[in-house]
Amino acid sequence: MSALATTLQAFLTDRLIRQRQVSPNTVGAYRDTLRLLLVFASGRKGKEPSKLEIDDLDAPLIGAFLDHLESHRKNSVRTRNARLAAIRSLFRYAALRHPEHAATIERVLAIPPKRFERRLVTYLTEVEIDALLAAPDRTTWTGRRDTALFSLAVQTGLRTSELIGLSCTDVHLGSGAHVSCNGKGRKQRITPLTSGTRNVLRTWLAERTGQPADPLFPTRTGRSLSRDALERRLAGYAVDATAQCPSLARKRVTMHVLRHSAAMRLLRAGIDTSVIALWLGHEQIETTQIYLHADLRIKERALEKTAPIATKPGRFRPTDKLLAFLEAL
Repeated sequence: MSALATTLQAFLTDRLIRQRQVSPNTVGAYRDTLRLLLVFASGRKGKEPSKLEIDDLDAPLIGAFLDHLESHRKNSVRTRNARLAAIRSLFRYAALRHPEHAATIERVLAIPPKRFERRLVTYLTEVEIDALLAAPDRTTWTGRRDTALFSLAVQTGLRTSELIGLSCTDVHLGSGAHVSCNGKGRKQRITPLTSGTRNVLRTWLAERTGQPADPLFPTRTGRSLSRDALERRLAGYAVDATAQCPSLARKRVTMHVLRHSAAMRLLRAGIDTSVIALWLGHEQIETTQIYLHADLRIKERALEKTAPIATKPGRFRPTDKLLAFLEAL
């Protein structure tokens, strides 16, 4: 195999798994990025992926690959930047092993991330949440499972990976009911449960049975749900709920929207953003500030507490000729 192939294998196994001990989700994200890059480069260079060299992955090719992600695969700028971060991590590792390719590596590392507009987060109102949770058919096993799963998601704000990774022993329904999960960055987190969510989970666990280490929300074959399957089911329920709540038709309901909805419920209840950051497992409290921007009612309450500004209506008219010239440009 080529030097690139051996370096890539060492990067994934030795660097990421053994030295940094990153989570399986991180390894999977890096693996998918590098697989896409190799397939793209193989088509451009006319070589098999295992025969590609480091110099084949030069800055122009990486730039073309990033453009391909946006134009053909319809990836967002955030996804494009995440793919670039994985590539740059590989090239930083390659710089230590292959200094003879320093020029190529340096040019790749100089590729900047693309700036993007930060849009307001989408979240569901209480009426929309009620309509969504009423959509699953509770006369079926999968409907009762999905009701328990989405009820837990809306109340706790757990990430998709955290939800599908839950086992039966992670739910504690006694005094101080809570759910325990291994979150992003290998951080263990516990989240309290409301009485309503606790009752839903108690009913589900009584029907679920199984061993303590089994998935809390399995498929019919007993395996863990996949991320794609969960998103598909949620999208279907959102369509069904639109008949009862037409405002859902204007929103793209995803699992992350349920997480946003949990955060907005806490914010509107008057919970401090530092507590919400702990609740959601945010590494930095600044991440939680997006919910402050999304809530117009908080800004309206702040406006009500301020005195009106006494200003005269009318347009500024400069008295100086030079200022008039600048104003006319």
